[in-house]
Amino acid sequence: MLDLMKKYLKNEDGATAIEYGLIAAGISIAIAATVFLVGGSIDGLFNQVVAALAG
Repeated sequence: MLDLMKKYLKNEDGATAIEYGLIAAGISIAIAATVFLVGGSIDGLFNQVVAALAG
């Protein structure tokens, strides 16, 4: 029983999965923040291009 407990506590597979999940969440937050901050200026740029092409 003690050996089984030691194996369980030594197992790091779950911790690795959690770490990858946290990294993915951090990247997602960074992408969302960038889109939120830069989105307005990109929209304005596209509107300028459409206006220039229209006439």
